[in-house]
Amino acid sequence: MREDRRLMRSEYMHWAKNQPPAGFPLSSSEVPSCRLDRLSLSIADLELDGKSYHRYPPLRQAIGDQYGVPIERIVTADGTSMANFLALSALVAPGDEVLVEHPVYEPLLATARFLGAQITRFVRSPENGFRLDPDAVERSLTPDTRLIILANLHNPSSAYADADTLRRVGKLAARVGAPVLIDEVYLDAATDPAARSAHHLGDQFVCTSSLTKVYGLSGLRCGWIFAAPPLAEAMWRLNELFGVAQAHAAERLSCIAFEHLDELTGGNAALLERNRGLYNAFLAGRDDLDGTPMTEGITAFPRWRGGDVEPLRALLRSDYDTAIVPGRWFEMPDRFRLGVGSPTPLLEEGLARLGAALDRLR
Repeated sequence: MREDRRLMRSEYMHWAKNQPPAGFPLSSSEVPSCRLDRLSLSIADLELDGKSYHRYPPLRQAIGDQYGVPIERIVTADGTSMANFLALSALVAPGDEVLVEHPVYEPLLATARFLGAQITRFVRSPENGFRLDPDAVERSLTPDTRLIILANLHNPSSAYADADTLRRVGKLAARVGAPVLIDEVYLDAATDPAARSAHHLGDQFVCTSSLTKVYGLSGLRCGWIFAAPPLAEAMWRLNELFGVAQAHAAERLSCIAFEHLDELTGGNAALLERNRGLYNAFLAGRDDLDGTPMTEGITAFPRWRGGDVEPLRALLRSDYDTAIVPGRWFEMPDRFRLGVGSPTPLLEEGLARLGAALDRLR
């Protein structure tokens, strides 16, 4: 029986947006918000003249200059979430078999289902640190696969897939003529100096990202897609159907942010390195948690040996003013996602409170 699309939605996003604030948000999956009022701006910089600028070239050029991608391959969108929706809308037809990683960021799965895809899965093994395994992809690939969906860095574990691994996945996908959609919103938090968008590996890689998680500029909703020009054109036309145009003031602010990106976010890499070290030390001191030490990214995905983490989540909320993301949103209820992007003192106290709650539940 076919599901009623009118009843489909992202249950995770609804849950996340309706959680009360916590003093120690280990649930956060991004670096601290970046304040653009640190720059010398005037209202004239925003061109508030009421116009809608068609596919605003200056912003696409700024994105292209940052990532080495030609402007004709860049589609802008309202954040990575809308970029993923646009990309999937252009790539998926009802009934298509779509191969999706497990565990996965729930909105990617929800969007594919909304568009009528028939979902199959390949596994990122926790025993392998959730690393992308081309052999696992190959075992789940069929002649009917029309698209492969994954994230790099992986959400929720931050596992990194290098270019050689992605090339192998690309060759597998090419056997059946399937493109590979990669959500790269965390890729700029990779520590490999050679890390860059998989779109550089070939046209079959369609990649999405934004100025949100790694840059603390989520309020701008500056997202994008890298795609071959004919596919990019299809996405632009869908964007005209879904939203007509982006808010131009946000486009102008995004251009200004790109001009000052190092100035605005230059301390983030050091913050994350320091905070990953704190998390790793915490993890090493716990015999009730299993996990891979963090080497990349902003989020970790440890397993609690106590089972379903709901009692832990509830205790942290009620008694410790601390939040985590329960693993049920990633189809693994005995795990939880924890973010290390907060200011270091806040993270230290949050980890201390997490430890106290874990001790009470032994």
